[in-house]
Amino acid sequence: MSAREPNVDPTEVQKFDELASRWWDPAGEFKPLHQLNPVRLDYLNQRSGISGKYCLDVGCGGGLLSEGLAERGASQVTGIDMAQGPLTVARLHQQKSALDNIDYLQSSAEDLATKRSGSFDIVSCMEVIEHVPDPASLVRACMQLAKPGGDVFFSTINRNIKAFLVAIIGAEYVLRMLPKGTHDYERFIRPSELRHWARDCGLEFTDLTGLTYHPASGSFSLSNDVDVNYLMHFRAPQ
Repeated sequence: MSAREPNVDPTEVQKFDELASRWWDPAGEFKPLHQLNPVRLDYLNQRSGISGKYCLDVGCGGGLLSEGLAERGASQVTGIDMAQGPLTVARLHQQKSALDNIDYLQSSAEDLATKRSGSFDIVSCMEVIEHVPDPASLVRACMQLAKPGGDVFFSTINRNIKAFLVAIIGAEYVLRMLPKGTHDYERFIRPSELRHWARDCGLEFTDLTGLTYHPASGSFSLSNDVDVNYLMHFRAPQ
């Protein structure tokens, strides 16, 4: 990827643009994100503490995580996304929620890093890295956006046969939890790959935790099983 090319796949942006109006429907296409959101927020809060922090939500979509961060006491939340439709939905829902400490921007992480390097206590990049053409570039941008010693979080999907069966065949075709074509198996990311990209740009690895789905209750929980979904926590260099 050249320096002039944005780290964006137009097909991926269009995919989520077309689903924008259903973002806040807890029974719709984004039901898994509604189920995941409290668990992700708990993880961020346990590892870093949200209250009083300046937070960045990379790939914020319709604002589920951004609003959760604001509701848990973040001083300021910035949500960025390249798809205009979800951002419009996020701003409209923000008005409904009366949360005045969220700022939504149409921007890539790389572009924002050139303007606001070292600005955020918490940088979260949830279910985004598997949708960009250059994951290493995104990891580097997240590191640059964090304050010295700040916390950087990623969540994504492992790449193995179990993840293929669960995240694509199970979630998209059998249980129909997600629209068909939401994920591309070749873009799934092994924890070792994410740690390698992070190490190359100076991020310090601190934790790897799995996210396990429970079909009977329709809920997620933190676990030691990282075969499918997982969260990873890093700390930016001082």
